Amino acid sequence: EGGARGISQMIVPTDTPGMAVSRTLDKLGMRSSDTAELVFDGGRVPVEQLVGTEWRGFQQQMEQFQQERMIACYQAVGSMEQALTATRSYLGQRQAFGGPLYANDYLSYSLAEVSAEVDLLKHYNYACAEAFVAGADTKRMVAIAKLTAGRLLRRVADVCLQFHGGLGYMEEHWTARYLRDQRLWAIGGGADEVMLRTIAQLDSP
Repeated sequence: EGGARGISQMIVPTDTPGMAVSRTLDKLGMRSSDTAELVFDGGRVPVEQLVGTEWRGFQQQMEQFQQERMIACYQAVGSMEQALTATRSYLGQRQAFGGPLYANDYLSYSLAEVSAEVDLLKHYNYACAEAFVAGADTKRMVAIAKLTAGRLLRRVADVCLQFHGGLGYMEEHWTARYLRDQRLWAIGGGADEVMLRTIAQLDSP
């Protein structure tokens, strides 16, 4: 009852009667992070386990999302920088067509292009963090950063796998897992479509 104004957040210990894990979910990526369906059936939780303010759970979660999304953008930049560094190193060592693969202009220029976009996102993240610390409303900035990070991660993961060739497609190589894991960033914490909706709503006349 009450919709968004009728939600409270509670801490529910796993040994609470009526609380159970129904099943662990089998995910495409991020498999080292357990995700499960929880069942709450008739359990009682004392009021002392209330988080924050009663009936403000939805609003509290929306505020938490801003920080979660910013953290996701920082993580995205770090992972992309590491992936691009590893790919450059591989292309510098791998010999083909009479020299290192990195000597191929298409490969080096493609890496340069996505690397430049990662750098832009990195410095946009800095500006977003500074605005947040200063107390500004960063909802629009965060949505732009999150949308950009999710899309750019997909490109970087695909480029890195592609440039490793057949090796990149092997489960034993880091590129295969990276492609699966990074796909989450465009979904978790607010999908790309939610970010676009947020930006559109904030921009509406």
